[in-house]
Amino acid sequence: MRVLVIDPDPARAALVAEGLAGVEPLEVRRASVFDELEVARFGPDVVVVAADSPDRDTLESLRETSLANPRPVVMFVDRSEPGLAEEAVRAGVAAYIVDGLAVGRVRAILEVAMTRFQLMSQLRQDLERAKADLASRKTVERAKALLMKERGLEEDAAYRLLRKLSMDTGRPLGAVAADLLAFAGVLKGDGA
Repeated sequence: MRVLVIDPDPARAALVAEGLAGVEPLEVRRASVFDELEVARFGPDVVVVAADSPDRDTLESLRETSLANPRPVVMFVDRSEPGLAEEAVRAGVAAYIVDGLAVGRVRAILEVAMTRFQLMSQLRQDLERAKADLASRKTVERAKALLMKERGLEEDAAYRLLRKLSMDTGRPLGAVAADLLAFAGVLKGDGA
């Protein structure tokens, strides 16, 4: 496991490494401040941010980094203000622990955060796939309607024609339908 600990206090950072004793293989690096380049260079499995209190700059950097290169982030803070926990989670923090950095808890917290991150990533992928499927279905429905109108086909026959085109070209049904709509737009003069 590769762990990047962001903490200006080397003693507090050492508690994280001590809490992971026995994890094999383990590589722990410490940085005083959050640096996107260091995160990218090291490629940690998990990032641990430990601080007295989270600052908005760190949270903004986490947000930007998690968009470009998502990975589990655990934040241990000594104190928090109202709204910071929600802001941290929106920035991509998988676990936000207030006044709870104890050697015996570190490993379990990191494992839960990594599992939660993986589950959330899977949910995001499933959501994106569902959105793409829905968009494809809408495109297919519009292409079927076009074929029904322009060729006088029944709905089932229009669908079979789209499917045949899809199979003949080896392309997904949604892509064939999108092409058909685009060509129809060009022929009508909508695309110029």
